Amino acid sequence: MTEVKLPELGDGIESGDVSEIFVSVGDVITEGQDIVEMETDKATVPVPSDVGGKVTKISVSEGDTVPIGGVLIEVEAAAGAASTPEPAAAPEPEAKPEPTPEPAAPAPTPEPVAEKPATPAPAPPAPPVAQPVATPPSTPAVAETPAVSEAGGSIPAGPAIRRFARETGVNLSSVTGTGPGGRITRDDVLAVVRSASQKASAPAAKPASSAPAAAPRAKAVSGDLPGTPDNDDYGPIRVERMSKIRKTISAQMHLSWSTVPRVTNFDDADITDLERLRQSSKEDYAAQGLKLTTMPFLVKAVATALRHHPSMNAVIDSENQQVIYKDYVNVGIAVDTDNGLVVPVLHNTDQQGIPDIARGVAEMAGKVRGGNFAVSDLRGGTFTISNLGAIGGQYSTPIVNVPEVAILLVGRSRKMAVVMPDDSIQPRLMMPLSLSYDHRLVDGGTAARFLNDVIGYLQAPSRLLLAL
Repeated sequence: MTEVKLPELGDGIESGDVSEIFVSVGDVITEGQDIVEMETDKATVPVPSDVGGKVTKISVSEGDTVPIGGVLIEVEAAAGAASTPEPAAAPEPEAKPEPTPEPAAPAPTPEPVAEKPATPAPAPPAPPVAQPVATPPSTPAVAETPAVSEAGGSIPAGPAIRRFARETGVNLSSVTGTGPGGRITRDDVLAVVRSASQKASAPAAKPASSAPAAAPRAKAVSGDLPGTPDNDDYGPIRVERMSKIRKTISAQMHLSWSTVPRVTNFDDADITDLERLRQSSKEDYAAQGLKLTTMPFLVKAVATALRHHPSMNAVIDSENQQVIYKDYVNVGIAVDTDNGLVVPVLHNTDQQGIPDIARGVAEMAGKVRGGNFAVSDLRGGTFTISNLGAIGGQYSTPIVNVPEVAILLVGRSRKMAVVMPDDSIQPRLMMPLSLSYDHRLVDGGTAARFLNDVIGYLQAPSRLLLAL
């Protein structure tokens, strides 16, 4: 009997929560097959088995917190090897030349069927069991998917898609993937949900009574909501266990709120010329497969300004009563995902040009939204940018992402009437900026000068392109 234990999941990670179990007792698994999905601080990752064999025991349940090195399942490695020689016994074909059974069953059709049940007793149960499993599902695609998952070991879906399927009550083994390599996408899961809703409403429409038709719709809508149905003193509720990621975000926000005396400065950047430059260059970037947004320019402006204001790129070491100034500039970008707010980090952004940053932002966004990022992608940040404008809104008071000392929130740009230096009034595209900072280290004057530098780079894109 071999124990499969939880391996190291990343630097500084001591445990993880079991979000999904992919195997059952009695399953025969192969080495490298995913057995569970673990949720850590900011990432949800599948854990493969380091051995193959028959699963004899599952030591964890969904929702359990498992320390590194904790036992996940137990596997009988010899079970797979022992079962193979038995059906492969060679005396069966040697018994065929017996003279008695051959004349006794001369019929051409029953001969193969009669030989198998007569001589090998274990052989007949196997085909009948396989046939009923394939028979109940009327759709061939559903029958094919489990077969692939049993042989291949895992359903082709990322952690974010698995979570979405759990929330909507969809069994991924019944979903046919339309993504690259047959991977299951969010649209594939939604298609199953829509199909189920249509099937639920179809029988209700036949009786032509409006009351029954309303009931299935209510069930379909409630099924899309997260949590488990329950009741309190006032009516129905839904209860959901707090995920590992949400726990980490909660603890981090509480730490920031309780330790950082935060101040927020608000200002606007005139990005009219920057937008004109972006529009004239976006086709060149599109030819390289990149979508040129304002974010790479903003990242470059922040990274360059941080070089001139070391206090904004530092960390307070309270335990040793010292300030640590970082000689590298790693900008984290807050991304809103189904699993919560994730802050992947772009490294050494002060040394990169706009094309490199644009490529890095695109790759990072793809990894995060696909759930294919590692914990190391979230480490080492020195400053954070939060893009509220992608959702909507102008100004906010962002929480400092400790141990960093500042965070910049960018709102949705909008055209405003601006009085120019020659007293003319012109429509200008203005970008709202909100800079929150830790007042223990960053003074108001330092924060204002830093924000002025960022605005200066955004308003003069030629300076930004030349800055390295």
